[in-house]
Amino acid sequence: MSMALRPARAEDAAAIDALLRAAFGGEAEARLVGLLRAEGAVVAELVAEQAGVILGQVMFTWAPVGAARVAALAPLAVAEVARRQGTGAALVREGLARCAAAGATAAHVLGEPAYYGRFGFRAAQGITGAPWCGHPAFQVLTLVPDAPPPQGEVRYAQAFAALGDA
Repeated sequence: MSMALRPARAEDAAAIDALLRAAFGGEAEARLVGLLRAEGAVVAELVAEQAGVILGQVMFTWAPVGAARVAALAPLAVAEVARRQGTGAALVREGLARCAAAGATAAHVLGEPAYYGRFGFRAAQGITGAPWCGHPAFQVLTLVPDAPPPQGEVRYAQAFAALGDA
């Protein structure tokens, strides 16, 4: 049976919440996703579904860098039974395409360099404004051919501040 990628819908909220809690072993990411939706910061939220069951989710939110329209990838979650089958990669690729279509010139992520490097993400340089700026896990990918990576201060959605309160 094949897996379908599609935009998340309001009726998916409970299944996505359960997936995030299981994937991350806590409530912080599920809470973050709810807050990001409520804030209206979402550029793209996709799910991977098979036989009516949500097996993966990715969210991109606006997080401009300087004057550049940039999307932040967070979170990405895949159910244990669907891991190592290309589910996460398919979600990331489709999400990046939707961000570009929405006018994002770049995307950034805080994640495993070996994993995100295969999509073209590289260590972000010249971005300030978050504690992880300058860390090798903070990476950026330009979505516009031949465009330079964004530089300046990153501005995340307000909901990200709530992660520290979890």
